[in-house]
Amino acid sequence: MSEHRRDAREGLAEPEAGEMRAGAVRVCQPGEAASYWQPMPANGHVEVMFAPDLVAMEQPLGFGTQTVPPGGHVRDYAHDRSEEIIFVLHGRGRAVIDGVEHPMRPGSAFFLGRHRRHLFVNEGDENLVFTWLIVPNGLEDVFRRVGRPRRPDQPAPEPFARPADVLRIERETEFASPPATPRQPRS
Repeated sequence: MSEHRRDAREGLAEPEAGEMRAGAVRVCQPGEAASYWQPMPANGHVEVMFAPDLVAMEQPLGFGTQTVPPGGHVRDYAHDRSEEIIFVLHGRGRAVIDGVEHPMRPGSAFFLGRHRRHLFVNEGDENLVFTWLIVPNGLEDVFRRVGRPRRPDQPAPEPFARPADVLRIERETEFASPPATPRQPRS
């Protein structure tokens, strides 16, 4: 097997004559992801494991996890340019997609096409943890800009408000315009 040189700028192996160009590799072990505390009403935190600024990729995507503590919820939103997949790892809650409620429990999976309004509610007494995959990427930019950097060994901060310019941040990234009256989780 021939040796490959690394192209540091692109993070891709440069092929030798007659070989196919190999894609990048990134391995993200527990505690190595970029992580951000999230504002109210979600609280909790997000980990960003893969995004175009972290690894060279041909199809721009974002992938990570979100942890929503008991009583928290991810507010009503939609993506105007992206499709999203949610896969529940831990906890119990409820997804509301275009007004229709669906249980969230370990193993539940959701595909959310463009312009599908959705919110996620932790209804249990333990953290609701799910993976998110968004194509093309952009969600990780929102998490970074509205959140606060987090270290895995750090205790959760007191709940904090979203930035005053959150709607501008969302417009500049990949969120669809919010509806005149966004849905709120029922009690």
